[in-house]
Amino acid sequence: MGRTKPEVADIFCEYGEAYRHKFGTSTNSQQWRTMHAIKVCRTAELGGHIDQCDHCGHEVISYNSCRNRHCPKCQSLAKAEWLEARTAELLPVDYFHVVFTIPEVLNQLTLQNKREVYNILFKAVSKSLLTIAADSKHLGANIGFMAILHTWGQTLLLHPHLHCVIPAGGLSQDERAWINCRKRFFLPVRVLSRLYRRFFIELLMKAFNQDRLKFYGKISHLSNPESFAQLIKKCFNSEWVVYAKPPFGGAEKVLDYLGRYTHRIAISNNRLLRVKDGKVSFSWRNYRQENKVQTMTLQAEEFIRRFLLHVLPSGFMRIRYFGFLSNRHRTEKLKRCRKLLQVHQTAVKSTIVDWKERYESLTGKPVDLCPFCHKGHLIPIQNLLPLRFPLTRPPPQTGINDNYINAI
Repeated sequence: MGRTKPEVADIFCEYGEAYRHKFGTSTNSQQWRTMHAIKVCRTAELGGHIDQCDHCGHEVISYNSCRNRHCPKCQSLAKAEWLEARTAELLPVDYFHVVFTIPEVLNQLTLQNKREVYNILFKAVSKSLLTIAADSKHLGANIGFMAILHTWGQTLLLHPHLHCVIPAGGLSQDERAWINCRKRFFLPVRVLSRLYRRFFIELLMKAFNQDRLKFYGKISHLSNPESFAQLIKKCFNSEWVVYAKPPFGGAEKVLDYLGRYTHRIAISNNRLLRVKDGKVSFSWRNYRQENKVQTMTLQAEEFIRRFLLHVLPSGFMRIRYFGFLSNRHRTEKLKRCRKLLQVHQTAVKSTIVDWKERYESLTGKPVDLCPFCHKGHLIPIQNLLPLRFPLTRPPPQTGINDNYINAI
């Protein structure tokens, strides 16, 4: 493959055709576009430029990035800019981390209705947190939080869940006081779990009654109201896991967490170990064995199938804000919070326009340092036009492949 370290793009290039033959009819257009974008990222097909060191004259060819949000190589600058914006919004309080999961019995339904089910997940979680926090029996405050959607587990199988990062307290109902949480305790997890389950199922039943859910293949029987009612019954009898992790100790730890979780994709190139003889090996953490790092080996087509499970619908927002951090009221409400907490905002928005300077200011890493002499800086001397190769059209989508759906 031309590298000592494999990348997801290498797997797509070498085994994409084998995947197409096995799972092509069950792959949607968004997944095909994502797959193509990752394959051509930082290659001649997207064009680029030639840089020359102003100290030693060494020349380097740099190809353009695809900027696809699912690409393992295209999130550094976006993450850095997002973190800068969030830094200005942090409050001088502890932060809690609460995770909400969807039971496995809903996996196949979720896979075929990603936009609908993921929206339901956000609505059910936000309504649960805001309702219980506002209850005078618990916190009695209007809270604010961000929710980050992850859809994968360590082995790349479908595992939708929301990570919520929540300041330890909120505004009183009249907004004249800041109400602190009890030390190292946010809200009762059992109460959260049951209310979350109720809200989620109510929203799911509403979507079914309004014909907003689709059913294909072996779950086509769920289009029947009686069969869907049986699924709902299983949901009530399933485990709805909600758990609160230990609170963060301050703003620095919150940012460290956000930097690791917000702009992640299903698997990074760093976790790939070997790609050989039609198989892909990667590292994963076994949480059931004290986070022990183990190696998993999959057929290349199965690896691609699992990766594409996590491609989100076009335009879907996987990071959302609620309560006093909601987009509409954030500036006004944060100003009120700081006043009550007797602190002042010190963060200043960056005025750097050049992306290279901005990247260095955000990450501390100069992108134009010469890799040969490590003294000079790379100066663009020639543009390279993109190659206009015709895209290979994916096969017509004639139905849902049952092997694909049932292999979640």
